[in-house]
Amino acid sequence: MDWLDRAAMAGSALCMVHCLALPILLAAVPAISAIVAIPESFHRWVLLFAAPAAAIALVSGYARHAAPLPLGVGAIGIGLMALGAFGVPEGPVEIGMTVMGGMLVAFAHVANLRLRHRCGV
Repeated sequence: MDWLDRAAMAGSALCMVHCLALPILLAAVPAISAIVAIPESFHRWVLLFAAPAAAIALVSGYARHAAPLPLGVGAIGIGLMALGAFGVPEGPVEIGMTVMGGMLVAFAHVANLRLRHRCGV
């Protein structure tokens, strides 16, 4: 299941690049803003893929190493991402919640991966 943690970390990194760099790029180049429009539903669809993948990786890791930290931190991160995608209007609060959630999920996957290797599984 290392591949799932690694894929989830890559997904979290891409999410953060999207959340932080894309708005700056679009604000800096108004011509691109008129052409590139990412619908709000994009965040929800990505979350609907990412949350189950993260949950599977973190729960299976917990089953092997029994350390609750990655699972708890990951759950909080997924919760923040879900709240950002479904609970708050689009804007700075949404971006902050989504980025913080993504960082927590990425941290949880790194911890999960390290614990798996420490356990030899």
